[in-house]
Amino acid sequence: MLRSILVALDDTPGAQSARDAAFALARRTGAALTAAVVLDNPHTRSDHEFVPLGGAAFKARRDEALAARAEADAAAALAACAAAAGETPYTELRLTDAPEPALLRAGATHDLVVIGRDSTLGREQVEDNVAPVIEHLLMDGARPLLVVPPGATFGTEGPVLVGYDASLPAMAALQLFALLGLAEGSLVRVASAAADRDSAVAMAEEACTFLRRHGIDATPLPLVGGRPADLLLAEAEGLGARLMVLGAFEESGLRRLVTGSATHVLLRDARCPVFIHH
Repeated sequence: MLRSILVALDDTPGAQSARDAAFALARRTGAALTAAVVLDNPHTRSDHEFVPLGGAAFKARRDEALAARAEADAAAALAACAAAAGETPYTELRLTDAPEPALLRAGATHDLVVIGRDSTLGREQVEDNVAPVIEHLLMDGARPLLVVPPGATFGTEGPVLVGYDASLPAMAALQLFALLGLAEGSLVRVASAAADRDSAVAMAEEACTFLRRHGIDATPLPLVGGRPADLLLAEAEGLGARLMVLGAFEESGLRRLVTGSATHVLLRDARCPVFIHH
């Protein structure tokens, strides 16, 4: 079962939705919640940047301004978190390292990392609406992510849609979804895409059999055709899915999960939260 949640805070709409989703999940499950802000001292107070002759004073003033802004942003995010918490207990965590290593280390002590799809974590605006830190957390982290789009809620109404392709990441994501208790009594539809219906049914039924062993009501949803990402997105819309479950995968044998991949399309375009693991 889910015992601990780490949520990354900033002022982006996705991060605010992620914060609210993390509180909703903590209230329903009783999991301990940690709310983290990232100060990114290596970026705001870099000691390794080349400084031209006479530029030290300018750098010092710039670094102080960047650090002050980071502190102000963190304070605002923590204040908004406190207002959203109500009576729900949580722990504040101030991370001084850069976002990627900071969240990787903090995530290692939690069951689940919740992050907004567009979270900047103090950096510039993200490209193509998917935070770059998500790829690092998927590739190098041991914990699953709950990626929350701006404006999405994390309720219990509606089915869960599992995208299953019988890959190792899909199997791992499915197991963690079941063990963490994230089905929460919802009907689960397992969608598998193949060139023919029989192959798609067999693949989806494999995942359903596993989920039923965990007492989860699961039914297969065979999909026939190419472009599985588009098929899954269409099914999520048609079903009114409250959650999508995915195993992140590489393409063409390359160490590349997000940019230009089907995984990226699903993360970018899904309107519901996405539970994803690699």
